Amino acid sequence: MAATPSITRRALLYVPGSSQKMLNKSLGFTVDCVAYDLEDSVTPSRKAEARGNVRRILQQPRAAGVRENAVRINAVQSGLAQEDLTEVLKAPNVDAVVVPKVNSPSDLEFVTDVIHHARLERHTESGSATSASPIKLLALIESAKALTDLSAICRASPLLSGLIFAAEDFALDLSLTRTPSLMEFLFARSAIATACRAHNLASAIDLVCTSYKGTEGQEILKEECLGGKALGFNGKQCIHPSQVEAVQRAFAPSAEELQWAARILMAARKADKQGRGAWTLDGKMIDAPVVGKARSILSKAEACNMDVDTVKQMWKDQEPE
Repeated sequence: MAATPSITRRALLYVPGSSQKMLNKSLGFTVDCVAYDLEDSVTPSRKAEARGNVRRILQQPRAAGVRENAVRINAVQSGLAQEDLTEVLKAPNVDAVVVPKVNSPSDLEFVTDVIHHARLERHTESGSATSASPIKLLALIESAKALTDLSAICRASPLLSGLIFAAEDFALDLSLTRTPSLMEFLFARSAIATACRAHNLASAIDLVCTSYKGTEGQEILKEECLGGKALGFNGKQCIHPSQVEAVQRAFAPSAEELQWAARILMAARKADKQGRGAWTLDGKMIDAPVVGKARSILSKAEACNMDVDTVKQMWKDQEPE
């Protein structure tokens, strides 16, 4: 199946492929994933120019603060996807392709086939990886049709690494009005996050926050991040560099979560030696699922470059109650 769950994409920041100014700035960003955009932010008359711009930026060494370089191509049904892929895959530093408007498995199958033929050294004839760094796919879910076919979409390509929820297009498809509560998207968001988990996809990336200016914008962004995290998302799309720091902080374990997880793991080791499958800590029952959650938090913290060893050492004497 798809991706290794160790991939970390807390923030996915879109950068317009037609803006040389923003492309140059992107080389100084600190963000998990930069997605160079050839789709919505680029007018039809500048598509060819944007392809060349993105190819040239991806021929440069990866920015020190960027974990992953992605490209959002145009939708397969637009007729522009093959031209996008043919051009940008000439560059050596493409890590992932964001595929918009994925309505059926055939969209991902098409992109997988093009990648295979363009970058044979990184993929077998079936599209699966032959190297330690295969080009990965991220699928944008934007319609009711896609939502009802999630299971098939998740199985469509061995390169699929995650799903992204495109709220604005989804709202357009269903004639919804976006509200501050985001309750109109609850079913879709829950379905996407659940599908990612069920199919072992590394990333479930939540909707864009359209507010980003000033204190109020940052508060709205924080609330949206916490709401998405509570639904099972592990990342969020960003449309402005000012959103990145708050998003990456929100989707990393908090200091409190890290302390809790370290205490659980340290006490669990002692409980195991004592033959205790269930025990208590701070008056609450701890059993295998809780220990599993603690391990997951510590693993995520390590992926976010947090100092897990120091926290473990701090709680090395923690005893099960």
